[in-house]
Amino acid sequence: MTDLELFAPASVGEVVAGTDLAALALDHLDLLDGDIVVITSKIVSKAEGRVRAAGPAGRDEAITEETVRVVAARGPVRIVENRLGLTMAAAGVDASNLPVGTIATLPTDPDATARAVRTAIADRAGVDVAVVVSDTAGRAWRLGQTDIAIGLAGLAPLESFAGAQDTYGNDLAVTEPAIADELAGAAELASGKLGARPLVRIRGLAERILPVGEHGPGAQAIIRPRELDLFSLGTREAVVAAVVGDREAFGAPAGADEMLALLDRLGLTWSRVSAHLLVDTPDAAVAERCAIAVHAYGWQADPGVPHTRIRPQ
Repeated sequence: MTDLELFAPASVGEVVAGTDLAALALDHLDLLDGDIVVITSKIVSKAEGRVRAAGPAGRDEAITEETVRVVAARGPVRIVENRLGLTMAAAGVDASNLPVGTIATLPTDPDATARAVRTAIADRAGVDVAVVVSDTAGRAWRLGQTDIAIGLAGLAPLESFAGAQDTYGNDLAVTEPAIADELAGAAELASGKLGARPLVRIRGLAERILPVGEHGPGAQAIIRPRELDLFSLGTREAVVAAVVGDREAFGAPAGADEMLALLDRLGLTWSRVSAHLLVDTPDAAVAERCAIAVHAYGWQADPGVPHTRIRPQ
C-alpha cells in the first residue's frame, strides 16, 4: 500500500498572462525528486492569455470556435468534441474563478505546457517531477463532475494489467487504470473548487516518474479514438446521423451475425445470395427504414420492391 501525501498551498496569488508557471510551482511546493505537480488548466489558460471578455454572445461564440464536432445538444447545452479531441460540455469554455464578464478557453496545448513546466523545473532546481494539467469534466452515465488530466509529462497515463492475474487466479484482459485521471481527481480533493489553490503536490509515487527528458505519450493517449467509441453521439444525434447517411460516427461495421440479428429484430425475412443478403421488403417505406437501420451497422442497402439487397460497406 502506497502512502500518498497531497499538499495544496494557499495564497498562490493571481495568475496573469505571462506568469511563469514553473517558477510558481517552485516558489510554493518545495519539490523533491519523484513528486507530481498538478496544475489546474484555468491558471494555464490565464498564463497563456486565453481569458477574454464574454460580451453579449461571447461564450457561445467561443464554444463554436473551440468545437470540432457536436456530440449532443439539448437546448442551450452543447456536449462537443473540442480542438484538443476532448468531449466536454461547452468545449471546456468556462467562467468560474474569473472576473465577472470574462471567460477562458482551454490551453493551447496542455501536453506541451506540461512538458515545458517539467523541463523548466528540472533545469532550475535539478529535481525530476511529473506534471499534470487538470480540468473538470462530466462523465457519461454519471451525475456530477470530476477532474481529469488534459496535459501530462513525466508519467505513463495508463497502467495495463492485461495478462496479469488477480488474487483468485483470474486472468485480467482489459483492466487499465487511468493513472493520470486518478491523480487529477485526487488533487481536486486537496485543492477544492473555491479555495484558490490551483497547485497541488502529490508525494509517494516516485517509482512512477519517468527519467528527465522522457516525458511519455501525454494525456492525449487517454482519448479514445472515435472509431472505437461506442457512444460517439447522443441518442437523437445518432438517429439523425443514420438518416442523413453519416457513417463516421458509427465506427467499424457489424459482423454478419449482428446484421442477421438486426434483420430478425426488424421482423424481416431474408435469404443469403452470394456475398450479400436479400431481404423481403413488401413496400418502399419498409425498405427505407431497413436502409436506415443497416446503415448504422455499417452495411449498404440497395432498396427495391419487393426485395432489398444488403451487403457490407
